[in-house]
Amino acid sequence: MCRHLACVGPPEPLGALLVTPEHSLFRQSWAPRMQRHGTVNADGFGVGWYADGDPEPARYRRTGPIWGDQSFADIARVVRSGALLAAVRDATVAGADGEAAAAPFAAGPWLFSHNGAVTGWPGSLAPLARDLPAAELLSMEARCDSALVWALVRHRLLRGDEAGQALADTVVEVAGAAPGSRLNLLLTDGDTITATAWGDTLWYLAEPGRRTVVASEPYDDDPHWREVPDRTLLAADRTDVLLTPLKEPPA
Repeated sequence: MCRHLACVGPPEPLGALLVTPEHSLFRQSWAPRMQRHGTVNADGFGVGWYADGDPEPARYRRTGPIWGDQSFADIARVVRSGALLAAVRDATVAGADGEAAAAPFAAGPWLFSHNGAVTGWPGSLAPLARDLPAAELLSMEARCDSALVWALVRHRLLRGDEAGQALADTVVEVAGAAPGSRLNLLLTDGDTITATAWGDTLWYLAEPGRRTVVASEPYDDDPHWREVPDRTLLAADRTDVLLTPLKEPPA
């Protein structure tokens, strides 16, 4: 129900990752090769990136398809960054939230995206929402399933959980409340990338000591791309990639 990508590495134009490759995220917005649910990702897009010396990322998000935004074409051509997270969106259900529902979501140094869908939304997650502090619920950017999943992750990060634990615990909790949900989550702070493969495709391309890319699907045919097994947590930086099996929710 979306395609997304994160990268940490040497500074380069955003377009070198998001537009130029033959099967880039730009092309995946209308012709994904591996998407299992939905066909066109035209319900919005976004990119967040980090500038040297500033721990909080910038974001550019829009409600329409990425191919229809000429301003983004200029931004992608000239803006350079060593870390980014971007997504093209196929909405789970139609809504009025517009740009606010487009990933990446952000808080402090974090950028977040959700590729998938929560079954039984919104009723299935109502019990989990009631456990969140009112201030965190009221600060949600949108009323879609991805925004609530982000609120659950953010709550764990704010209380001090490390990124992998925050994603893993959120996935197990949401999967328990809404069985059959697809929960491929992607999180970065500009130095590390943390992700889950849960119900959809996830791949990574590692150039140790230089660059790591994590994406819903490869943007080219480089033979060094590796698929992440389903039910797996990925933790990566510019040097290493660690894969850890995720536990299933309690019966």
